[in-house]
Amino acid sequence: MTAFSRTAMLAVQLLVPVCFLVATSGVSQAGDVKAGRAKAMMCQACHGLDGLSKTPDAPNIAGQIEPYLVTQLQEFKSGLRKNDAMSVVAPSLSDKDIDDLAAYFAAIEISVGKLPGQ
Repeated sequence: MTAFSRTAMLAVQLLVPVCFLVATSGVSQAGDVKAGRAKAMMCQACHGLDGLSKTPDAPNIAGQIEPYLVTQLQEFKSGLRKNDAMSVVAPSLSDKDIDDLAAYFAAIEISVGKLPGQ
């Protein structure tokens, strides 16, 4: 593969997710934050009720944008995205569950304390 081909491939890999986020940023999710909090009890062992990881291989999901969370949950549910823990949990989620969970975790406000080097 030539240097140009690698650069072009990298550009495509970086631009596709950005284009997806821009295209879906105006999409209104119908998630219910309160219902999502109740459903989040099944997520707390790995992600915590606060959306902050409790295990080394689980990501922090607090404050993530709602369309991103919806997409990730849908991909775990469909099997397009693979993870041992999520392959047990995601298949049982309805579309409404996914919307509610995404709304709840997206609604968690996060703040940054002191940045390293400051």
